[in-house]
Amino acid sequence: MKAAFYTLGCKVNQYESEYMAELLKNAGFEIVSPDSDADYYIINSCTVTATADQKTRQSVRKFKRKHPDSTVILTGCMPQAFPDEAKALYDADIVLSNKNDGDILDLINSYNINKNRIIEINEHKVNDEFQSCSIQNFGDRIRAFVKIEDGCDRFCSYCIIPKSRGRVRSKPLDELKKEIDTLAEGGIKEIVLVGINLSSYGKGENFDIADAVKVCNENDKIKRVRLGSLEPDHITDNIIERLSRLEKFCPQFHLSLQSGCSKTLKNMNRHYTADEYKELCDKLRNTFTDASITTDVMVGFHDEGEDEFIESLDFVKKIAFEKVHVFPYSERKGTAASKRGDNVPKCEKERRASIMIKETENIRKEYLKNLIGKECSVLFENEVEENIYQGYTISYLPVRIKSSKNLIGEEVTVKIKDYSNDFCIAE
Repeated sequence: MKAAFYTLGCKVNQYESEYMAELLKNAGFEIVSPDSDADYYIINSCTVTATADQKTRQSVRKFKRKHPDSTVILTGCMPQAFPDEAKALYDADIVLSNKNDGDILDLINSYNINKNRIIEINEHKVNDEFQSCSIQNFGDRIRAFVKIEDGCDRFCSYCIIPKSRGRVRSKPLDELKKEIDTLAEGGIKEIVLVGINLSSYGKGENFDIADAVKVCNENDKIKRVRLGSLEPDHITDNIIERLSRLEKFCPQFHLSLQSGCSKTLKNMNRHYTADEYKELCDKLRNTFTDASITTDVMVGFHDEGEDEFIESLDFVKKIAFEKVHVFPYSERKGTAASKRGDNVPKCEKERRASIMIKETENIRKEYLKNLIGKECSVLFENEVEENIYQGYTISYLPVRIKSSKNLIGEEVTVKIKDYSNDFCIAE
């Protein structure tokens, strides 16, 4: 039997797709590309925006239309947050929530007995424990995402995630160590620790995110450790100091900003001011020589005026992020902000996004330009063309180099000689 996964959304979803794929492989399934013919198509959905929901609906219908005799399975965040809408997608033969990912094989077997449609959506509860899960590899890659945290307690006014993921819960350190050891034995060289609110890892426990990095750092076969997206108000002086002592830790910090205007941040129910965010950026850059800070910025939230937008734009230019993901506000049904209305016209959001993108791209080009002539260490991951290898610096900058030698899995010191919009060219 052949199964194909189509994954939307974040790194946590990518990890969970790998987890489900391994469950099926261990049961004798062959995992194929979603572009191939398969007996089962699993859509792992995202619901962070209305656009994500639209993509999920389109994907379910597309796979059933192209493969009417196959079984289409919908899972992920969309069924968890909006169960009624998920149930109404009748092209999905099996609908399960992300809380039930570990049951996918049992549900497939049950469906095969009588072919009756299955809906299995269990609500997250406040005292849920972390669902035990682990993987043995990450496809044929040398870098693996490892989920160590799930859920979020922040309740930002625009965000549906607490409804789709439940409250904060964390993978025990002993489980993490076993998983890291297994991945390292399988050839993984770099670990990226991920979670829904990753910096809340260990909340209510006697460990924290620095302890998780330390577990990875202690494995002799792991060369690098990274962190996924972080909430800035959770990164304490103690965490920073302890991370700075771990030699394999890559000081690449994706600190979610959302807005550089403190008034807008308060309306979003974010838990910091713009000044506090800048103070953290300064600490990170003063502590880590090669610190790289990237972020997400939302424009057009609720009733953001021109003055608030300009304040946010000026703040982003002041921080001079190495890279910025800019996106317009999208109202989500079921959030606190949705009760206030969406008062910024779509055309105005697009105008502001265009301005913000242009400015941040100029900052990134200047950053890349200043790298020319500098030496850096690159861990190479794949061959993009014949004798052209791509890898990443510790600041997660993509670098390509020409080599007749296979560099996959090798860490090599290179000199940057040029750059494009997507990567640097080295020798």
